[in-house]
Amino acid sequence: MEVVNAIGRRKAAIARVFVSEGTGKIVINKRELDNYFPSTILQYVVKQPLNKLDVAEKYDIKINLNGGGYKGQAEAARLGIARALVKINPEDKPALRAEGFMTRDPRVVERKKPGQPKARKRFQFSKR
Repeated sequence: MEVVNAIGRRKAAIARVFVSEGTGKIVINKRELDNYFPSTILQYVVKQPLNKLDVAEKYDIKINLNGGGYKGQAEAARLGIARALVKINPEDKPALRAEGFMTRDPRVVERKKPGQPKARKRFQFSKR
């Protein structure tokens, strides 16, 4: 099997995912998964599609992550891994879609408007 690649995005984070056959090693930005994401919750989020399909020990995954915070990066990686697994085996798509791993979360930060301190906050109003 050749290398299968996919892109996952979430908020400002972009994950370029490369999946090849192997022993279940996940490398993010040239660092091990547990080194890059010390939080076990975020490690779990990244591995969710693999655990759902019981293929965690079957593939080696290399991820290039940039932008966003750690939560957005973890969820971007999850989407990228799910998309790559569907490229490998299209029959897996309904199972992953049922868990919500195939859906790109469209929520992003609202832009700051001119004449205001933040997106929705206004400067204090003074009548006099």
